[in-house]
Amino acid sequence: MTSEMLQKAIAVIPLSPWVLGPVVASLWLLILLPSKKLVLARIQHYLASRTHWAWAESLIDAMSPALTLIVLAGAISLLAWILPLNPRAAHALYIILVATIVLALMVFADRISRGLLARLAVRSPALRGELGLIQGATRGVVIGLALMVFLDSIGISITPLIASLGIGTAAVALALQDTLANLFAGIYMMAERPIQAGHFIQIESSEQGWVERVGWRSTHIRMLSDTMVVVPNSKLAGSVITNFSLPQDEMAITLEIGVDYGSDLEKVERVTLEVARQVTRTVTGACPGFEPRMCFTSFADSSINFKLWLGAKDYVASLTVRHEFIKRLHARYLHEGIGIPFPTRTIDLPDTTLAKLRAVVTSSAGNSDHAARRGQAGTSP
Repeated sequence: MTSEMLQKAIAVIPLSPWVLGPVVASLWLLILLPSKKLVLARIQHYLASRTHWAWAESLIDAMSPALTLIVLAGAISLLAWILPLNPRAAHALYIILVATIVLALMVFADRISRGLLARLAVRSPALRGELGLIQGATRGVVIGLALMVFLDSIGISITPLIASLGIGTAAVALALQDTLANLFAGIYMMAERPIQAGHFIQIESSEQGWVERVGWRSTHIRMLSDTMVVVPNSKLAGSVITNFSLPQDEMAITLEIGVDYGSDLEKVERVTLEVARQVTRTVTGACPGFEPRMCFTSFADSSINFKLWLGAKDYVASLTVRHEFIKRLHARYLHEGIGIPFPTRTIDLPDTTLAKLRAVVTSSAGNSDHAARRGQAGTSP
């Protein structure tokens, strides 16, 4: 209906279509391109007053070139309606029109995704380190989808292309299965965030240290010896991780100690807590607000055992606190006469076995004395 009305209006005007077409298309561009700027400015003001400015800015930045291409597509469609083109030229102009519209959608999707990723990377150090890779992959997906939409719109079947892509993707996945496993594990690590840069962790294979960087393929851990261990993300995701920095860096230290059965347990408790409180107040790295506590736990083979809890600011500080406490507690126990026993074993044998052992020992001793006397007699002059 619109096309017929436009053709009737053109027939009334005594101008050649080859003159009228470019004039109408030019007027279209001259009117709508400046209007586009005014509309975007109004939308920008509206969004800025009601939403977060960063997201509004990304949206406007993506809409501007896309709307320019849409206006250009409108000019092309006017030319197609006005000009008396042969079927071949009309089909070529149709292809240009479809390409312009698909390009507009592609540019909008590409710019909005890159803008949003850049905003997210500001708050995510891991995403910031791999921003170029993610943006490149996203752009490749957008361009691929746009190309398939364009080919399908102009009548070219994309079924063989999709089948070829499926076979190629399967081959690549088989060839890069280890790399892809690390990649997806890295995505999981960044989404779940069990560890972050700066955390002190210990993994199942006993490596422990500070997390330097969580990448897409591997995680870098700086050990206490100041060496760097690079752990593939697939192994890290399948490992049991002890994170000493969660929920906070401060932690409780547990020590297991045993005292002699003849010790006065009330005195042991008093002396031990005195030493623990002294360490808490004076040792650098201890938590001053942490109240040490202890409890007796078991009657062991050689000692009465108890557990003691101390507070430290982080894992490395806990090593110093533990070191100082053991030194001071040992010195205080020696001063107070409190014994820390070591394991002993007593062997009980039947009397008949003991008699046989004595006979063997006596016989051996007699033979040795007899041999010694014969040796002395043989060497005398």
